[in-house]
Amino acid sequence: MSDFASALVEHAFLRQALLAGLLASVACGVVGTYVVARRITVIAGSLAHTVLGGMGAAYWLRSVHHLEWLHPLHGAVVAALLGAVIIGLVRARSREREDTVISALWAVGMALGVFFLFRTPGYKADLITYLFGNIVMVDPTAMRLLVGLDVLILLLVLVYYQQLLALCFDEEFARLRGVRTGWLYTLLLALIALTIVTLVYVVGIVMVIALVTLPASIAGLFVRRLWPTMVLAAVLCAVFTVTGLGISYGADLPAGATIVLLTGSIYAVTHLGFGWLRRGS
Repeated sequence: MSDFASALVEHAFLRQALLAGLLASVACGVVGTYVVARRITVIAGSLAHTVLGGMGAAYWLRSVHHLEWLHPLHGAVVAALLGAVIIGLVRARSREREDTVISALWAVGMALGVFFLFRTPGYKADLITYLFGNIVMVDPTAMRLLVGLDVLILLLVLVYYQQLLALCFDEEFARLRGVRTGWLYTLLLALIALTIVTLVYVVGIVMVIALVTLPASIAGLFVRRLWPTMVLAAVLCAVFTVTGLGISYGADLPAGATIVLLTGSIYAVTHLGFGWLRRGS
């Protein structure tokens, strides 16, 4: 880790990667707590894979139609929000089973991504990066988008904190109190969608669900109230990201996979330890 600290001083791209990881950790800790509390991990996974379709479409439009201003993360935001709205509308107004729509979005999003990847001429390294993550490849456009998404997520959570709290723990009571739970549920899905976009560079679409859920799940073992869980989850996510980035740099390993393996290992050890303590008491 000392080599990594020295490299941070020398290389601007590593400092930028570290900042991107910390920015993503804030959104991850806050929104991941809602995902775990509401038990909608599968929906988060579906939205993560829907993102690939939007990124592929943006990449194709930029390459084929020369829309140089269009960044793949712009397509990711549109696709993720569209998926969130579709799931929210189906839950509120359609007779179709929600799990069927979730599975369809998961598969169709990936299929669209592969389709546009195939149709895009030239080298496709960027989309492979988005699938598996490459935090050191964060560019200035992506960094500005990450900052904007973080600010938007935090503002929405601050404004709707009490309503989202009621939605996660007692939706029926919230409905009786006059809370528009259908709209609020769609807002929660939109927050999850935006959080997933912030994590695309850190661990990639394939592994994003780990950072959305595992730090919040670990934090939930130590604290019970919602906002302290959010704070602890964000801190844990930041620690896992920085440590994983340092290990990957020193051992010449892929950063995204290292971060997820570290997070998963600590999750397993923590839960096994708590289970052993409960049995002992």
